Amino acid sequence: MMVSMGVYDKIIWAINHIFKEFKASVKTLLPYAIGMLASIAGLSFCITYFFSHFPLQTAFLFIGLIFGGLPVIFGGLKGKKADVGAVLIFAVFFAFVILLQVFGGGEVERELQVNVGGIGILLIMGVITSATMIIPGVSGSMVLMALGYYTPVITEIRSFIESLTAFDMDGLLHGFAILVPFGIGVLAGILLVARAIEYLLKRYPLYTYSGILGLVMASPVAVLMGIAISAVSIPAILVSALTFALGFVAAFFLSK
Repeated sequence: MMVSMGVYDKIIWAINHIFKEFKASVKTLLPYAIGMLASIAGLSFCITYFFSHFPLQTAFLFIGLIFGGLPVIFGGLKGKKADVGAVLIFAVFFAFVILLQVFGGGEVERELQVNVGGIGILLIMGVITSATMIIPGVSGSMVLMALGYYTPVITEIRSFIESLTAFDMDGLLHGFAILVPFGIGVLAGILLVARAIEYLLKRYPLYTYSGILGLVMASPVAVLMGIAISAVSIPAILVSALTFALGFVAAFFLSK
C-alpha cells in the first residue's frame, strides 16, 4: 500500500537516515507509526473475532487485498525479461512459504511462552514481521499466519489492552513480557532490513521482485491450507467470493 500511495521511497529514506537526519526522519515516520499502532489496537478485537467465526471469508478478504496490489509488483518487472535465475528465485520463495505450512506452519494456536526460548522466538518473529512489512507487496500478516503466530500475537495485543483498561497488573506484566521482545524484533528488523531492501531493489530489481512475487503468490495458498475443512460450505464460499472482490477492488483502486 505504501508503494501504491507513492510514499514507500520516502519512508525507506527516513528509516535509513533515522540517525543522520533524526528530526526530518521522525517528522516523516511519526504519522505513519501513530496510524499503524492505532489500527493494530483497534482492529485486534474484531480481526480475532472474524477469524474465529468466519475464517474462510476473512482469509479471502486478505487475499483480495494482496491480489489487488499485484499490478504494483508487476510494474516493478515491466521492461525486464525474465531469465532462469528469476524463475528459480520465484520458485524457491514460493516453495519456502508452502513448506513452512506443510512442516508445522499454519494458523494454529501457538503458545507464546515467557522464557529464554520463547523470547528468542518472539524476537525472530518481530524481525520477520518487519522484513515482510518493508518488502513491497508482501503482507506481514500473511507471513505470520503461515508461521502460525498471527492469532497468538493479535490475541496478546487484545489481552494487553483489556488488562490496561481493567488495571490488571498481572495481565500487563505478562503482556509486556510478550510484546516488548516482539516490538524490539520489529524495530531491529526494520533498521537492518530497510537498507538491504533498498540496495536490492536498486541493484537487482528483476530478482528482488521475482522473490517478492513468489512470496505473494504462495502466502494465500499457505493460509488456505491452514483452514479447517469444516469451515468450508456453499454459503461460506459465496460470501468469501464477495469479501475477495471487496478486498481486490479496494487495493486495486488505491493502487491507482
